[in-house]
Formats: sequence, structure tokens, C-alpha cells
Amino acid sequence: MPNNEQQPPKRRRQPESVSSHRRTEHKQAAKREEMHQVQAKKKRLRGCFFWFLLFFVGSLIFAGHYGYQKYQSAKKAANSIYHASKAQKVRDVESTLKEGKPIAILLLGTDTGALGRTFKGRTDTIIVAVLNPTKKKMTIVSLPRDAEVAVSGYEKYFPSKLNSAYEYGGSTTAVETVQKYLNIPIDFYATINMGGLETLIDAVGGVDVEPLLTFTYDNQSFTKGKKTHMNGKRALAYVRMRYDDPNGDYGRQARQRQVLTQVALKGASVSNLLNQKFLSTISKQMVTDLSFNDLLLLGTKYRVATHDMKTDSLQGQSQMINGSSFEVPTTEEKQRITDLLRSALGLKSAETGNTLSSSTEIDAEESE
Repeated sequence: MPNNEQQPPKRRRQPESVSSHRRTEHKQAAKREEMHQVQAKKKRLRGCFFWFLLFFVGSLIFAGHYGYQKYQSAKKAANSIYHASKAQKVRDVESTLKEGKPIAILLLGTDTGALGRTFKGRTDTIIVAVLNPTKKKMTIVSLPRDAEVAVSGYEKYFPSKLNSAYEYGGSTTAVETVQKYLNIPIDFYATINMGGLETLIDAVGGVDVEPLLTFTYDNQSFTKGKKTHMNGKRALAYVRMRYDDPNGDYGRQARQRQVLTQVALKGASVSNLLNQKFLSTISKQMVTDLSFNDLLLLGTKYRVATHDMKTDSLQGQSQMINGSSFEVPTTEEKQRITDLLRSALGLKSAETGNTLSSSTEIDAEESE
């Protein structure tokens, strides 16, 4: 019998070309949507980057303006303390600094209160500091203020004390006398008001010092070997005590070297060179022939010299001459100090100086 049940109509099969076309359309649509999302994301990222860039540039402009103001303040303060020395420079100090060669700075300390700009009086502190950035070494030598000398240009007053050189003719005379006394070149000088040391130390945030002996002075007590943070008042008491020191003035010189070295280290940092309080204070307490650019070089290129510090002092014997007490080092002792400083400066060995000599030539030949 024939099957009378109605069969469901068979689904007509789509041609292969039509099916393939629709799949292609779906893929293209999905790809367009993906590209649209990518483009939208990129647009958002470009917007974020733009605002970040705008913020960054704005920050740079603000920081640049702020840094420029700091720079100008530092430069102004440096110009106010700059006072060229009339002393004949033995070397080309500008090229010496730029090439990073060892330099010698004569540090002169006066104690005349609020000094102003003339710095009258004698220098109770006389230190030769040599900075050698190549060897990362700093050599600091104290000279006795009562050392017997013939002051350069004032030989008719012989015998004179070394600390009178500044009184006779200022920094120029002091530099020329020390150069001739030891036969070493002095590249720069800095005169510091020891009376104003208190405010100067406070301006750099104090100094850390390990006392060389135990004593009490001006209501301040110190314990040998116990490192202590000193503010200006405390540090001033530490360097001023003299008569209770078993080494007398030589002991005081050693303590002065300690404190002044720490002040120099902190003062040479870029942060302090741009610190308004420090700049304002130092402009009242110091005079130097180091320009602002020179000071920046010291604070960057020469700061590595502080990694290793060696201190020493020229030792003399007390003698009464014409009714006055002088310190008279032996020729051997002077030669020892000359050798030490010339070696630190990278110079060839040479005989120590003689302030009574008619020659004004200073040997500055470099060692090979």
C-alpha cells in the first residue's frame, strides 16, 4: 500500500557561494567592530597621554622657574662674597679647576664680630687645604699663627708673625707670604669670620664631630671620642677653648680643622648652595676669590676629595724674639710639610720656602 503520510518538505540547500558570502560579511562586521573598539581605546590613550604630557611639561616649567630662582639667589650670594685677590697666581687656576687637577685653598679665620666687608684684624686660623679629586683625597694642614716670617712686601718689619700678614695687606699679602714660606702655589683663598661661625653652622644644620679631648667650656661639655651633633653655639665653644688643652694652640688648631672641614663639606653640597638661609648667612661671614661657577665645581667635581681626609700641622718651638713669643719650626719640619702639600698637589719635590729670600718664584712643576 502506498504511504499516505505527508513527508515534511526538505530544506532547500543554499548554494555554496551564498553561504560563503554571508560568513565573510559576519567576519568583516566583527573585524570592523574590533577596529572601532581599538580606535576608541587609542583615542582614550592619546587623550590620557596628552594630559599627562601637559601636566609633565607644566611641572617642568614650574620646577624650572623655581630652580632658576634658586640659581639666581645662589649666584647673587656668591657674587656678594666674591673678592678677587691681587696676588699673582702661580698657575692658571681656571684651567686647573676645569681639568679637575688638585687645588690648594688658603683658609683664613678672623674673629672680629660682625665683619662687614673689610675683614680687618689678624687671622687666628691659617689652614692650607688641598683637594685632589683624582685620588679622592683632601689634605688639611694648619700653620701656627705665631710662626716667624718676613711678611711679603713688608720685609722691613721682620721678624713678624704669620697672622699679621693679613693685617698688613689683606688676603693678597697672606697668600703671597704662605706661598713663599712653604714654596707651594695657593690657588684660592677664603676668609671666614670665626665670630660668625655660630650662625654659619646653624645655617647648614649643624655638624657631627668626635671630640679630641674631654673638657667643659662656656657651659658646654665634651667627651673625648664620643661623636656628637653640634649646633653653632656648641661648636663655637668647642673650637674656642685654648688654655685647658695640653697641646695649647696646636690643640685648638686641630679642633678648628675638625669643625671647619665639616662646615666646608656641608656648605659645598648643591642643596646648601641653593639654600637661602645658608646663602644669606655665608654672604655676611665669608669673602673669597672663588666665583659662583668655581663653587659649583667644588660642590660637584671636587666633593669626592672628601672621601679620605688627612690632617696635619706645622710644629714649631716657642722662642722669645725682641720681647715677643714666636713659633719657629726647624727647616726639617718645614720641609716635611712642604713635601706633604706638594705631593698632595701632584707637584715635583722641591725645597721648602724662605720668606727672607729675594726670589718670588714658586715652583709649580707637576710630577710625571
